[in-house]
Amino acid sequence: MLRFLTAGESHGKGLVTIVEGLPAGMPFASDQIRHQLARRRLGYGRGPRMRIEADEITILSGIRHGRTLGSPIAIEIANSEWETKWKEEMSPDPGRPSKVLTTPRPGHADLAGMQKYGLSDARDVLERASARETAARVVAGSLAKALLSEMGVYVISHTVQMGNEHSNVQLRPMPQDADKVDASQVRCFDEEAEKRMISAIKAAAKEGDSLGGVSEIIAYGVPVGLGSHVHWDRKLDGLLAQAICSIHAVKAVEIGDGFSNAALRGSQAHDAIYFDDGGSAAADDPGDGTSGAGAVVSGGYKRRTSRAGGIEGGISIGGDIIVRAYMKPLATLNRPVIETVDVATGERALSFKERTDVTAVPAMGVVAEAMVALVVASEALRKYGGDSLAEFKTNYKNSIDALRRMMHPKDVLA
Repeated sequence: MLRFLTAGESHGKGLVTIVEGLPAGMPFASDQIRHQLARRRLGYGRGPRMRIEADEITILSGIRHGRTLGSPIAIEIANSEWETKWKEEMSPDPGRPSKVLTTPRPGHADLAGMQKYGLSDARDVLERASARETAARVVAGSLAKALLSEMGVYVISHTVQMGNEHSNVQLRPMPQDADKVDASQVRCFDEEAEKRMISAIKAAAKEGDSLGGVSEIIAYGVPVGLGSHVHWDRKLDGLLAQAICSIHAVKAVEIGDGFSNAALRGSQAHDAIYFDDGGSAAADDPGDGTSGAGAVVSGGYKRRTSRAGGIEGGISIGGDIIVRAYMKPLATLNRPVIETVDVATGERALSFKERTDVTAVPAMGVVAEAMVALVVASEALRKYGGDSLAEFKTNYKNSIDALRRMMHPKDVLA
């Protein structure tokens, strides 16, 4: 399985990502990380830090001459403001901060973290609780995406809601549309909805407020059989839900049409099955989510709709997985108006202002892509195994070939 850890504080010297479990021999270049981190900085309504941070990375271990070694990969993202602004305030050496933050922000980890760890300064909590940590996740996700691409699996996201503005649900980008999505100021594939979303962000910014929204994440070309029904912690939809809800400010997750299905009858809520042998498609067809690769990765069995989001019984059914992440408005406002308590005096106060965005929904989608990729890649490694990329790909091909032979209706009837 694939494991990753992140370390570091928002205004500390840097963030560190450690990824373990990738096979040896996987091609990988540092520009793949830089590209994903640049995507995370995109989006109308982002704060000034996105214009300051260069996200300078240093690969410390696990990759040599453009290929993974099979050993743990460690990558550092430097904080470009460390020397000029934060070296003394965030110093690990004994000392005192210049200012103690004692008015915790409602909706943030400030107060609960202070109570849990017995701390008197909210900065001791907020620095690690900050969404800046997600940059380290994007680093891990870029490695997971590289592995998935070897299977013909591609993960893309797009903004489908910003505040009360919704996009056309019928418009869903394919992998080849990734650049077009990123070219949108709010990463929305619907040009008309994009205009309304930008107007909503402008209105919130004018009042010093923030906006939440929804990002849809699609993993194209996922093979059948990832995840399992046998234990609660092996179910693929459960793993995805935990991964998505671990993202800062995400408070709900939807797999397929989960929310709307709750109001339907069973005769309306499920995906009819049919068989398509895929013609001459081969199991080592890389697939790009556009050429009928679903027949390859599903053993020939397909669904006529995608209400289940590509997962049934905790197992991928072969094809596309659809997940939606619901992000609340950010807790830090440019015009602090939310009531709180000064923990030093017990008196009524307003929550403090830290540098913030009006919305981070576009960036959240990029982070959610990383988390989906990490879960899918981890389950692929669990199923197919392999210490080297060549072994992993051979196991994957053999598994798909065996599935096609085993599940063909003619063979079953025989």
